[in-house]
Amino acid sequence: MLIPPSGPVFAPMMPANRRSFFQRISGGFCGAALAQLLNQEGWQTGRIIAEDATGPVENKMQPRVSHFEPTADSVIHLFMNGGPSQMDLFDPKPVLDRLHGQSYFDRIAGEVESPQSAGALMRSPFKFAQHGQCGMWVSDAMPHLAEHVDDIAMIRSMHTTNLTHEPAVYLIQTGKMGPGRPTLGSWVVYGLGSECRNLPAYVVLDDPLGLPVNGVENWHSGFLPPLFQGTRFRSTGSPVLNLRPDADRPAEVVQTERTLLSRLDQIHRRERAGHSVLDARIASYELAARMQIAASDALDISGETQKTQEMYGIGREPTDSYGRRCLIARRLVERGVRFAQLYINGQIWDNHTGLATGMKAACERTDLPIAGLLRDLKQRGLSDSTLIVWGGEFGRLPIAQLPPDKDERTAGRDHNKNAFSTWMSGAGIKGGTTFGATDEIGLSAIDGRVSVADWHATILHLLGLHHEQLYVLENGLKEKLTGVLEARVVDEILA
Repeated sequence: MLIPPSGPVFAPMMPANRRSFFQRISGGFCGAALAQLLNQEGWQTGRIIAEDATGPVENKMQPRVSHFEPTADSVIHLFMNGGPSQMDLFDPKPVLDRLHGQSYFDRIAGEVESPQSAGALMRSPFKFAQHGQCGMWVSDAMPHLAEHVDDIAMIRSMHTTNLTHEPAVYLIQTGKMGPGRPTLGSWVVYGLGSECRNLPAYVVLDDPLGLPVNGVENWHSGFLPPLFQGTRFRSTGSPVLNLRPDADRPAEVVQTERTLLSRLDQIHRRERAGHSVLDARIASYELAARMQIAASDALDISGETQKTQEMYGIGREPTDSYGRRCLIARRLVERGVRFAQLYINGQIWDNHTGLATGMKAACERTDLPIAGLLRDLKQRGLSDSTLIVWGGEFGRLPIAQLPPDKDERTAGRDHNKNAFSTWMSGAGIKGGTTFGATDEIGLSAIDGRVSVADWHATILHLLGLHHEQLYVLENGLKEKLTGVLEARVVDEILA
């Protein structure tokens, strides 16, 4: 529940008791007469609950007062599903070069998901160098991002609690290792509402090649009203299927039809008060009508200059698809979308085998588009209000994971829950910062450890939300994104 200085946004439902019953019953006699009058007009009253008391469903998406002054108005979340390897991208380990080929499995047997394929310590196939005025280390797998290190804050000391994709993805998205919880984007929109009436506040740009692990649950609203879940936009063709009518009709006819539908919807809703799914469905239909122009315009990149499109890698492979979505994300936050989320199909960073080729392919698809996004946001002054977040669900182990034929030339790395790297850029971030450290082989975060809850708290903080004050009363408990564990804002990366 968001509690700004002016009071609560959503009043919780209070359980009925004997005292409250007799306090309310006197008002009920007067209300009966009003109910009869409303029934004569065709407006049947339903039971009044807390959500009804806040007014029409669309009011729940109005911009709301944050807990304190935010530094970011919107977020672009670049989710790298699969678990990018920290010691091959951002966290160089010279010790691995020196100890390459030495046995280490017996020391970390309990941390290996697939012990039958575990090998010896393995050096990185990529070369590291320092970049920018800050001297941040980046491997040659990401040459384009390396040009922007003075604008990003790198966290090298992330850690999580599960080394299997599905629960780890649930945790990074929702704060808990299981389905049925609101995602980060849903919490943000629940807390802050929407700045744009004609576009969804939370937009998902998933990969046309396929859904990520856990599918649509990555942007589910959980126990929050369905109104706060992510809306999928397609990056090519019609942004939303069936958005436009089959045939054009006069504007007067369209408006009359919409007015009638709205009245019928409200009658239907009042007869079924408290149905959050129904509320969300009505709001979605109304939003769809307003989106017919706004969504098509936001996703139409034909008006962008050739230079801009080339900056994102649009028009060539393998960067065209991800580049389009990065550019669309910029156009969405430019138009007031609160939370835009980009996905890659499956888990392209899950390099169990063929690390050198697999990671290179993943970087070639995403590195140039992301660098283009950072440059474009900065040129347009949008980096002052937009937070960019990059990262996956966990990291990788410093030992080799061998294929069935035991050929070291095609070795990869297994999952690692004890250490991974992530970065942020834009509004409120201290660019050129490297925070935290792992041990000498990159196995565990040892200095400035950052949990998933800390990461969530930091993102909320940049948006002006306190992680302890953003909650929902669910079955008598204060349910929060950060859960019951202690969480802290990573102040060391903040400007």
